Amino acid sequence: MDWGMKNRMAQLIQADGHCLFLPVDHGYFQGPTRKLEEPRKTIEPLLPYTDALFITRGVLRSSVDPDHSKPIILRVSGGTSMVGKDLANEGITTSMEEAIRLNVAAVGLSIFVGTDYEHESLLNLAKLVDEGEKYGIPVMAVTAVGKELEKRDARFLALSSRIAAELGARVVKTYWCENFEKVVTGCPAPVVMAGGPQVDTELEVFEFVHNGIQKGAIGVNLGRNIWQNDFPVAMIKAIRAIVHENATPKQAQELYDSIKSGTAVS
Repeated sequence: MDWGMKNRMAQLIQADGHCLFLPVDHGYFQGPTRKLEEPRKTIEPLLPYTDALFITRGVLRSSVDPDHSKPIILRVSGGTSMVGKDLANEGITTSMEEAIRLNVAAVGLSIFVGTDYEHESLLNLAKLVDEGEKYGIPVMAVTAVGKELEKRDARFLALSSRIAAELGARVVKTYWCENFEKVVTGCPAPVVMAGGPQVDTELEVFEFVHNGIQKGAIGVNLGRNIWQNDFPVAMIKAIRAIVHENATPKQAQELYDSIKSGTAVS
């Protein structure tokens, strides 16, 4: 691994081997998502507590100050929307030259295994890896599940994650699921967790995050579970405690509650 690639990976994955990425790229297909209508207002209070931002170039330029940033994972796939025919029909929307111009730590795109556009999305990944390796920029592959998360089990996510790693992704973002260890064990690239099942309480989020870390994930890439929470700073601090300080779900809940009520010691 060349120096540039090692340096960028070290920006993303912290000295303890773990990471907390904050995705704010949802608008690229969802438009003005709830509580992300004004990205700058969402991002700024959370920025001190994330290890990297997953973001599009448009929102990066408009909503993140270059002199007060964190490492950037640039979303480079898109071309579809929630009102279009098929979310899986993505292409590469941003060149590697643009990624270099923006001084990013990594680029990320989605793959759509099991869809009509599986072939195209996997070739997109392969092409992006070729370009990334040329310039020392790691690629994060996102195992997209579209609107059918409930149908995606460990067997499917293990298949998608392994294919992403085989094609050269340096990091794989996938979803927590039951028997998550099967996903991690079968993926030779580091795995970060996206969201998990639809849950009703903060404690349930802390539980699946803790479970995933214990089963081998190196970290999380959580967005809506954080910035759609009524107390997003408390939420990201609690999740950070699980990822970087080995906190239990109960300890994370206590931290969340203390920050929420204003009794936490800074």
